[in-house]
Amino acid sequence: MSVPSLEEFDQQLEAAHMRGQWLYDEMLESVIGGPKPAGVPFIWRWPDVEEKLLESCDVLEESFTARRNLSFINPAARGTTHTMNMGMQMLKPGEIAWAHRHTMSALRFAVKGGSDLVTVVDGEPCPMEDYDLVLTPRWTWHDHHNATSDNVVWLDILDIGLILSLNVPFYEPFGEERQPERSDVAEYLLERGGPLRPAWERPKKANFPYRYPWSEVEKQLHRMAKLDGSPYDGVVLRYANPVTGGPTMPTMDCWVQLLRAGEETQAHRHTSSAVYFVIRGEGVTVVDDTELDWKQHDSFVIPNWSEHRFVNRSSEDAILFSVNDMPALQALGLYFEKPQLSVGVQAPPPVPADVRRAAPDSGADV
Repeated sequence: MSVPSLEEFDQQLEAAHMRGQWLYDEMLESVIGGPKPAGVPFIWRWPDVEEKLLESCDVLEESFTARRNLSFINPAARGTTHTMNMGMQMLKPGEIAWAHRHTMSALRFAVKGGSDLVTVVDGEPCPMEDYDLVLTPRWTWHDHHNATSDNVVWLDILDIGLILSLNVPFYEPFGEERQPERSDVAEYLLERGGPLRPAWERPKKANFPYRYPWSEVEKQLHRMAKLDGSPYDGVVLRYANPVTGGPTMPTMDCWVQLLRAGEETQAHRHTSSAVYFVIRGEGVTVVDDTELDWKQHDSFVIPNWSEHRFVNRSSEDAILFSVNDMPALQALGLYFEKPQLSVGVQAPPPVPADVRRAAPDSGADV
């Protein structure tokens, strides 16, 4: 019996639904030094997006159970990144985006909101004033109500790419426009995200509805503006999980960063991807060899393992909101960064008395 050639053997294996490991050698050699970015850097200009959102109101006069959302599709990926979709949604005055739930975690960041724009999450109304962040964690009922007299706009960001790649998408419409709401504010889970909580209750740690008011976020951001911050991201704050203090969600983390007038950060890269929205200011983000010049309300994407740095070209502070998929990678032990790890590595401010007494650092809390 003659020995088949390697090509013939490969064909025999394919017919038997098998494959030799040697066929993967080219792929393995191609990722020496790290993965190829999944997607390309790209920017969506606010004037273009707003024009299409307004046009969508005429084309889709009534959204019913759908959403009048325009997803931002990366020219070289299925979504905005390979794990996340970012887009903008518009509601006309008096409209309701019908109640539903799904296993995709989602968040809403108000661009043009108001106190009478509300997202209801598991029965809890969360107002969406300008730049407020509202969480709709996986498998929570949610609907949106615009009781204002104007069109409203917010960012939608979901981990849909990750969920689809894991093949765990579930979706369920509520069947009516609105879900029932809690009758007493004392029952709100939102009220259990602060420092005072019912001692007789077992804390709910997952799928926690929450609202981060911009009025509070902006104050905290400016309080921290005197610190050096990160050499790669400037003064950057995490929207911490209200119960655990960790990432905003298990699969996505929300950040807000302040770049001081004229500030230019150092370049780095990491295995997480990120999407950005410009709250204020103008500047440029250099991603590999691409310059993304941004202004207020523009949105852009930085694919994973792309070297990038930020430049504030104006004489005023610039503020960016961003969402990354770092928590999912950290949970799997797959978050890497070059030239060095920069997240969660600096020590907190020292105790003044210890500085005065020049106490040695024991490396541990006592």
